[in-house]
Amino acid sequence: MTPEAPLLSARAAVLHDLTVRGLADARAVSLLEEALASRRWWLNQWAEGAAYVPGLVAQDVQDALYDDSCRWPRCTSCDRPVEHSLQIQPELGDDPRWICDESGLVVAPLGQLP
Repeated sequence: MTPEAPLLSARAAVLHDLTVRGLADARAVSLLEEALASRRWWLNQWAEGAAYVPGLVAQDVQDALYDDSCRWPRCTSCDRPVEHSLQIQPELGDDPRWICDESGLVVAPLGQLP
């Protein structure tokens, strides 16, 4: 696996999930690129952490969008009346997936939001 492979995989997965939720605009893509640059440095320091990169990039973009007053990805899978976001689980691990913290429902693997 090349050193860029986890970053490219993370980019594709997060960009897909941004796109299907209608948020792949210039600002969000710019935030994604910033997250990738940050994680590139992180990955150069700790190559063994490659499996964690996609989930971390998704969390970075989610946090940055939240700082811009945008919830992403919004949960559309449960009946809870309060607007809430999905969360990446595990927080630090491989095979990241979007989970509704309110209901505990596994919504989709990262990069496969409906």
